[in-house]
Amino acid sequence: MTDALIIGGGPAGLMAASELSRAGYSVVVADAKPSVGRKFLMAGKSGLNLTKDQPFDGLIKAYDTAAGPLLDIIREFDAQAVQTWAVDLGQPVFTGSSGRVFPKAMKASPLLRAWLEQLRQDRVDIRAGWRWVGFDGADVVFDTPDGRVVVTPKVTVLAMGGASWGRLGSDGKWADILADRDVPIKDFKPVNMGFRVDWSSHMTRHFGQPVKSVVLKAGTLQVSGEFVISTKGIEGGGIYAVSKPVRDGADLFIDLMPDMPLDRIRARLTHRGKASLTNHLRKALKMPPIKQALLMEFAQPLPDDLAPVIKRLPVRHSGPRPMDEAISTSGGVAWNALDKNLMLTHLPGVFCAGEMIDWDAPTGGYLITACLATGRWAGRSAVKWLQSVPDHKTDIETVPQPLE
Repeated sequence: MTDALIIGGGPAGLMAASELSRAGYSVVVADAKPSVGRKFLMAGKSGLNLTKDQPFDGLIKAYDTAAGPLLDIIREFDAQAVQTWAVDLGQPVFTGSSGRVFPKAMKASPLLRAWLEQLRQDRVDIRAGWRWVGFDGADVVFDTPDGRVVVTPKVTVLAMGGASWGRLGSDGKWADILADRDVPIKDFKPVNMGFRVDWSSHMTRHFGQPVKSVVLKAGTLQVSGEFVISTKGIEGGGIYAVSKPVRDGADLFIDLMPDMPLDRIRARLTHRGKASLTNHLRKALKMPPIKQALLMEFAQPLPDDLAPVIKRLPVRHSGPRPMDEAISTSGGVAWNALDKNLMLTHLPGVFCAGEMIDWDAPTGGYLITACLATGRWAGRSAVKWLQSVPDHKTDIETVPQPLE
């Protein structure tokens, strides 16, 4: 028996645990993996991007179609609040030139350690290696290293992530359990992912290299950035930023020379003489070898007028990389399955938070911000639920009225 059970030990789950424990309730956090925060730690390997330092109106637009449901949730825990939260944990932050906010330590591990120490002081009980296998009436059932365990919570917060990076804990297997309880579930889709490209042999020497200072275009979206050539295809920040429309069928184009207008490129390429095309592109446009390689890869047979294709190079690909490799996923618990407190209307006293809800966002700090914000909101709503239900019992067969 416990006041609150949190299933999932990522940012959303730990934030919910913080809110409930600070309100004076006993909290158990259960996670299927041997330790908590594994995807959080992975995100910090190349520098933990916590949020984007921008006003709320700009921040909320990043969440696209989910902006409406997330509006109040992120308004109450915006970019400034994320920064304050990190500093309060003893982890000072800084803002890069792009507006992205990082801990000064850059890594996730110092922040996670400080957070877990705070939770320990608040008497939060963290149980690793506990895999949720479903409900049994008001009980919650787990497979654990010590066998099957049944927990009887007064309130439950589900924060088990999406369906990518399964080896870190987000395998999406929880969806079938909730669907069996008639909870509306949206199909999972990859978000912020790379795309498969069947490279010709001449690209081998460029594997692992970044392509810098380009503009990527897909549908109505146009993004300045860079990406990486990998053995499997194309990936990296610029690709992730346009991945959603490309995933949904839009063609992908690259402007290899975004700082030079079409007419100037055409003029510079006019007098080639006896120079090879490679030397001509290098001398006339200062085009680096990797951009030349992409031009040769995707523009064959080369037209006489190269300028238009340099400004709008079509990228042939074979679709997204496997969903488990995506940074995040959309899909999961549908918004119409939740009330405004993030409680499942089919399962009163059971709340959802984080990436397991059907929203997506670009990289750049937006993902972690929304996970923290929804975890906080669900935790506070769970406190409200505990305070409002006289006997503090959860009957998951009864459909509740949304809390005011």
